[in-house]
Amino acid sequence: MPKIVDHDQRRREIVEVTWKFIAREGIEKLNLRDLAAAAGYSNGAFKPYFPTRDSLLVATFRYVAEATDRRIARSCKGLRGLGALEAFSREVLPLDELRRNEGRIAVHFWHLALADRALATVNAETMDRWRKLADSWFEEVLGAGHPKARAARDSMINFLMGAQISSVLDEAVNTAEALEEQLQYRLDALRRLSKDS
Repeated sequence: MPKIVDHDQRRREIVEVTWKFIAREGIEKLNLRDLAAAAGYSNGAFKPYFPTRDSLLVATFRYVAEATDRRIARSCKGLRGLGALEAFSREVLPLDELRRNEGRIAVHFWHLALADRALATVNAETMDRWRKLADSWFEEVLGAGHPKARAARDSMINFLMGAQISSVLDEAVNTAEALEEQLQYRLDALRRLSKDS
């Protein structure tokens, strides 16, 4: 009797092995042969799921973005305003090994996205989702129609993206403790801005 394969599960397993490989070894060393061996599959086993390296990379970037989105949804459930912004930020900031690995992957993918429209699209979709989420929280903090709400939102998201890069390239300085302190600095500035409204 032939073995029944859960193809969605197999895709997830391949993507999970891929993101762990990239976080550990870097994207430059990624090839399908070594990846198949690391996953315990034959060399051709990936082809039905991901016919090219690029298709696997897009799926992996999307997987990391969706995993972050799920954590954000859990952490922010029932929160509003500053509490939601703080919880959201902590899920994106590289404050532990999992999120540092996601940051390493993001940095690799951003580099590739400069020349790969599919990767750039995954990133743009993620940023659009985050901006929409953050809009309601900034409105709760600053009030509807605040003239600096958009700048405050974009500044926060740019801080979070920059922190991922800095934690990879300068991790001795950009420790979890330092990033927590920087986050509190930004939240304090937002509190002051809300009082000035």
